[in-house]
Amino acid sequence: MTEIARLTNVSQPTVSRVLNGNQNVAPEIRERVLACAREHDYQLNALAKGLQGSRTQLLGVLVTDISNGFFADLTKQIEIEARKNGCSIILFNSDYDPVKEQEYLDVVRRYRVDGVLAVPIRETSAEWQEYVKKLDVPIVSVTRRAENLDSVYVDHPQAGAMVAEHLLARGFERFLFIGKEYDGKYVGFRQAMAGRAPAAQTANLVYQDYAQLQDALRVWLQASEARAGIFAGNDIYALQVLAALRGLGVSIPAEAGVIGFDNTSTGRYLTPQLSSVSQPIELMAREAVSRLMYRIEHPGRHPALDLPLQASLAARESS
Repeated sequence: MTEIARLTNVSQPTVSRVLNGNQNVAPEIRERVLACAREHDYQLNALAKGLQGSRTQLLGVLVTDISNGFFADLTKQIEIEARKNGCSIILFNSDYDPVKEQEYLDVVRRYRVDGVLAVPIRETSAEWQEYVKKLDVPIVSVTRRAENLDSVYVDHPQAGAMVAEHLLARGFERFLFIGKEYDGKYVGFRQAMAGRAPAAQTANLVYQDYAQLQDALRVWLQASEARAGIFAGNDIYALQVLAALRGLGVSIPAEAGVIGFDNTSTGRYLTPQLSSVSQPIELMAREAVSRLMYRIEHPGRHPALDLPLQASLAARESS
């Protein structure tokens, strides 16, 4: 900055204000400084800037599984919104591993990012809530509702209830959820079924690998000849269910229907095309980044934002 100040014949504090985005500089001076910075390929040292207590224009983004097309799409939209606000992102993938999650949050602190957008593994756990308190930067929970934390998410119980109504309307008689019992999608799914179908006919399945999934489905399907409706916690699970059902010789959707969650592009090109719950990714990213920027620009105590968004069902051939 000293060299740019000498070359442009302005003071170093003025150069600093220009390069840090301060608008209280005359336009002609600002353009002269920026032109000189471009000519000499000046690069801001974001980490050093962060250590000085200034903003780094970096946002940490922590997701659970970047191989899931939904999180890839969400990250892309977050990056678009971050750039609109003059920020770049640093991406971390926890792979549903709580140890990695904590390690990456430590890295985020070391990088002195301005804020964090996180998809928690278990947002209700005491460990997560305690660890978040240690962060000295704002954090917004995306896709999950986290207690006492700004949260932008889809109403999972509402989405699960919507799937239940769809399967009931299509004439399915017994029901299975693929995923964790505590998942909000299953909670809404089970509650909606309770008043319309015998509770004993609604179950959930957690599996470790494809072979285990196929064996469990075989046993579950053989227990009754009633038409089966299967709701998968995400599209990856749903694709594996479809493959397992085909391997078992089950006709889709005549004998068993399948609905996924996230409406990733892959499901649209299968045979049969996959029915799936669609989340408003662009709106979610826009609201989450907007809230994080507000927190960054307005430090202090503010009531936590609780913003549930509505999902929609893309009904296709599989149901």
